[in-house]
Amino acid sequence: MSEVTALPLMVFFGAMSFLLVRSRDVRWWQAATIFLFGIYAALTPVVWTVTGIVQWLIDRFTS
Repeated sequence: MSEVTALPLMVFFGAMSFLLVRSRDVRWWQAATIFLFGIYAALTPVVWTVTGIVQWLIDRFTS
């Protein structure tokens, strides 16, 4: 995944994280969204594994 696609995902996950934290009621899927935002924002070495998983999920659901 290139920076061109990573930046919109980071913005999306950031906005979702902000809205979820404001609601003060975080479920497991909401926690996963906040986790993904943290991975994309931090750009740790784990990001390539998570990116591969997210890309695989996107490919499965859009095909």
